[in-house]
Amino acid sequence: MYLLGYDLGSSSVKASIVDSSTGKAIATSQYPQTEMEISAPHEGWAEQSPEVWWQNIITVTQKLIEANKVDASEIISIGIAYQMHGLVLIDKEGEVLRPSIIWCDSRAVDIGHSAIENIGVEKCLTHHLNSPGNFTASKLKWVQENEPEIYQRIDKIMLPGDYIAMKLSNTINTTITGLSEGIFWDFKNEQISDIILEEFGFDTSLIPNIVDCFSIQSTVSKEAASLTGLLEGTPISYRAGDQPNNALSLGVYRPNEVAATGGTSGVVYGIVDEAKYDPASRVNGFAHVNHTPTDPHIGLLLCINGAGIQYAWSKHQLGNQDLSYFDLEKMAAEIEVGSEGLRIIPFGNGAERILGNLSTGSQVNNLQFNRHKQAHFYRASLEGIAFSFVYGFEVLKELGLNPKVIKVGNDNLFQSKVFSNTVATLLNTDIEVIQTNGATGAAKAGGIAVGAFQSIEEAYAGLQKEKIYHPDSKLNEYQSAYDLWNADLQHLVASKNK
Repeated sequence: MYLLGYDLGSSSVKASIVDSSTGKAIATSQYPQTEMEISAPHEGWAEQSPEVWWQNIITVTQKLIEANKVDASEIISIGIAYQMHGLVLIDKEGEVLRPSIIWCDSRAVDIGHSAIENIGVEKCLTHHLNSPGNFTASKLKWVQENEPEIYQRIDKIMLPGDYIAMKLSNTINTTITGLSEGIFWDFKNEQISDIILEEFGFDTSLIPNIVDCFSIQSTVSKEAASLTGLLEGTPISYRAGDQPNNALSLGVYRPNEVAATGGTSGVVYGIVDEAKYDPASRVNGFAHVNHTPTDPHIGLLLCINGAGIQYAWSKHQLGNQDLSYFDLEKMAAEIEVGSEGLRIIPFGNGAERILGNLSTGSQVNNLQFNRHKQAHFYRASLEGIAFSFVYGFEVLKELGLNPKVIKVGNDNLFQSKVFSNTVATLLNTDIEVIQTNGATGAAKAGGIAVGAFQSIEEAYAGLQKEKIYHPDSKLNEYQSAYDLWNADLQHLVASKNK
């Protein structure tokens, strides 16, 4: 028997098929091969078509089943992971009313700021663990204020994963973890937030019924079966946003466990066992996939916008186009820790939450023309990004996280020994590289509710470690380089706050 998992991102849809008897992925596919379009009709906007997501789900499912000669009757569950914080609006016929306002859209920032002032900072944080910020509730308020004719036609609001589940099943529902990422969940009262509904003037009827994260949430409809090649009646039994799902995929679901990713942006996601929040809102707290009122599991999410994009910029702007990231790594590894004094602040990808939402821009410090070459720049880029992870991790430590291990997937920045050794050494923490992906993790999670696995522990017990990065013996060199970089950052922040 097989388990099917989807991971709906903003660039593509990935799908995996897992053998339920072994927990091993037998196939993974991605569609499209080129990135999905993100529309930006105005500055700061980011929209995608939910209908395009659905068409891509259809295509990737057909490809996966046909290429691997899988009998659809042997697929016993479906798990869904999805890009967080997006807003999908449908009418009473289930038709999409406008393009989805996705996670990186910033049009609702001012709405979120006004809301927390009206509610009160302490009240808002103690109930929601976050400011309404630029999350889903604030996006919906923007529609109410700016597109009232569309708002009046809304029957239900959904997150991207809720929409895909609806298209697969003709059933509309959502989860607590999903509502928490939209800032619709009140952790003090463990219910849909009356505070947010009242502040924004939303009717509770807009919010779908709530189902458990691990449960038979719905089943594949006859129409969806004919489009995808799936069997009618196949259970949809798991749903979660991409970062909680990524953590689960890496086996992170217990208190003081931490996962990280290092793509265009960087994310650190750790679990605590009580409703904690950062008074300065530098990190966000969401209900993890296994959160319950009687057994709290909160995922603390630290996001660094200026991460891999800094390294990609360095590659594309400074290097021979024939150079691969492997080539850059070899060059960077030849340079000593600290890049002979060259230091780079990587925050050139918009406002940084860990800096109080300041847009500092990237900064190159102490560049010496007779000393520094291309390889120095590549190493300084990797070190600057690693230093930003370490800087942000201090916030998580304040909230009680102090792990001995950080678990990561074998992709992007964590393929770099220079980067990974820097983080591991400064945090005095091993970094375990796990062979998995979000679609495979979602597939395994879907198997829990249908009995393929008896528990989360069993589902993720067989994860394979590809490598482990241990703290380096050159701690003093790393610490000295970090201290100089941090001094640069504090000077930059102070100048922006004047």
